[in-house]
Amino acid sequence: MSQRENTSEAGHSPADAVRRYYRLVDEGDIDGLVQLFDTTAEYLRPGYEKLTGHEELTRFYREERVIESGRHSVSKLVHDGQDVAVHGVFEGKLRDGTHTSLRFADFFQLTPSGTFSRRETFFFAPMV
Repeated sequence: MSQRENTSEAGHSPADAVRRYYRLVDEGDIDGLVQLFDTTAEYLRPGYEKLTGHEELTRFYREERVIESGRHSVSKLVHDGQDVAVHGVFEGKLRDGTHTSLRFADFFQLTPSGTFSRRETFFFAPMV
């Protein structure tokens, strides 16, 4: 994949937008992270119905997401044009007080203006 640094109309590369997303989510800045998404963005995440738009994303992060707090460590970030793929580890605390550590992969698609039009998350967890 290409490592070219395309920039959005706002002057930020897709990779920078994704790095900012993880910083904001780890800081608990829900309003800030939702603004990174296009108003019609779709988010697909195992165990949840597809989320569409700012209202559903805000509800998810404030009310439905089982994670209370934690930190994403990005081990690999690859981008090609407006597509960004991430592999990393999340460590944190769930709302029920349980500590969790798991590997994840995220795939982001960005609009020409630099907002996320789609995000899809996968977790490395035993299923059978």
